[in-house]
Amino acid sequence: MRGARSAKWVAGATVVALAATACGGSDSGDDDSASTPQVVMELGEPQHGLVPSNTYESEGSEVMNALFTGLVQYDEKNETQLDLAQSIESPDNKVWTIKLKDGYTFHNGEKVTAESFVNAWNYGANQDNAQETNPLYAKIDGYADLNPGEGKKPTTDKMKGLKVVDDLTFTVTLSAPFSAFKTMLGFNSFYPLPKAFFDDPKAFETAPVGNGPFKMDGKFEHNVQIKTVKFDKHPDAKDIKIAGVTFKIYTDLDTAYRDLQGGTVDINDTLPVSALATAKADLGDRYLKGVDSAVAYVGFDPTTLKATDANTRKAVSMAIDREAIAEKVFLGSKTPADDFINPLVPGYREGACGDACKFDAAAAKKLYESSKGFAGDTLNLAYNADGDHKTWIEAVANQLEENLGLKVTVEPKEQFATILDELGDKKYKGAFRLGWSMDYPSAENYLRPVFSEEAITNGSNYSGYINQDVEKFLDAADQAPDEQTALENYQKADDQILADMPYVPVYFYTRDAGLSKDLKAATIDSMGQVDWSSVEPS
Repeated sequence: MRGARSAKWVAGATVVALAATACGGSDSGDDDSASTPQVVMELGEPQHGLVPSNTYESEGSEVMNALFTGLVQYDEKNETQLDLAQSIESPDNKVWTIKLKDGYTFHNGEKVTAESFVNAWNYGANQDNAQETNPLYAKIDGYADLNPGEGKKPTTDKMKGLKVVDDLTFTVTLSAPFSAFKTMLGFNSFYPLPKAFFDDPKAFETAPVGNGPFKMDGKFEHNVQIKTVKFDKHPDAKDIKIAGVTFKIYTDLDTAYRDLQGGTVDINDTLPVSALATAKADLGDRYLKGVDSAVAYVGFDPTTLKATDANTRKAVSMAIDREAIAEKVFLGSKTPADDFINPLVPGYREGACGDACKFDAAAAKKLYESSKGFAGDTLNLAYNADGDHKTWIEAVANQLEENLGLKVTVEPKEQFATILDELGDKKYKGAFRLGWSMDYPSAENYLRPVFSEEAITNGSNYSGYINQDVEKFLDAADQAPDEQTALENYQKADDQILADMPYVPVYFYTRDAGLSKDLKAATIDSMGQVDWSSVEPS
């Protein structure tokens, strides 16, 4: 549903994010000025509790962005800018020295130090802790020691590549050079953690103690709300013009949109498909559009992937009329996808998918009939109902039935967390809808976390896809001496994945957002995360 100063799996069909409004006066908290409002933002239920290293989807990441401050952030050009870090330097792209700015504390008063980062990353990288973002630490020397594999126990709880130098300095040694390492560090898996987390990780999930511009006001009320107030001791507190943010959890976007119109919600960062035709008339200048970094897929679980061949999956791709979905379902607010890499980052190539992403019903039918096909010519197709995907997924199902002669059973899952859990636990069999928004602005982030072998066990490779040529190209790109060589190798990996088609790219997201009457200004980044310092009440 949202992107992030990080990225992840995206819940909604229409990615967006902004900010809003004066629904009531300030609540209790550090800034109790009655002139600053508490903003209410629509959100889907996060998959897990509120721990940065266990958050790899858009809903939880939106909350992480409010509660935590990371080492870097990204500007409007998707370029990396220092945030909590004073400097991040390396002579060889392998050994990195990170110096922190002084003056940051956690919400409980504890100082943010080098140890706060080192301890958090060691925890996230340890397979025993089963954190969703575990594979993002894989480039750090010593990661393998914390991840010996299923049935084996780590012999240490510390990666040898992490060293605390002093209170505000630590070094990171990678197992091999990686020029984009600094760019990675804006994602929430690289946030710091206070000592209180390690005392009781389970309790932290509902009452996290962050270091960001907002702090928790009470506990995470599952399926109801997550309430925060401004943290007045944050170095950037002076830039925050609101008293706090209440993330109100919805399972139906039409209901959220009605609440936006009624004034009980200030930010609806994912407009329902039913509102696209009337949003401009309904909201006027409060209807906001923009670019987004996400890509929508139809994927296949490991059993289905192994039972089919590339031609079966290519036939599915060719049988989908992307133009019709973009224009008729989304009223032109989506762009047909022709690559796994989003156009917002270097490495995207128009038409990279070739004929496989061009609608051709006759050719698709012929190719399907010559392929292994699906068992019994039947296919399950799942989606999360809380993200308003029903219309386009049913359109895809109808196209596959009409153009390939399949019997497609559409399976709505109540929440985004449900389908992610079923895929992670390998309980679901068939095709499924997912959307990926970048964690950080790099072509690598569209490939390795989703399609690499290492991402099967500890990451987001829900198809179980493995191709050793892809592994070779990704490694070569990671260790390339210059950006151009890196991009060439990422594109070679991308070409191989497109040829194998473990997922089918369907559309590139755009941003359609709605704001309440009480919001004067707000901006978001291309990853869909609200810049809370830009939120200005009317």
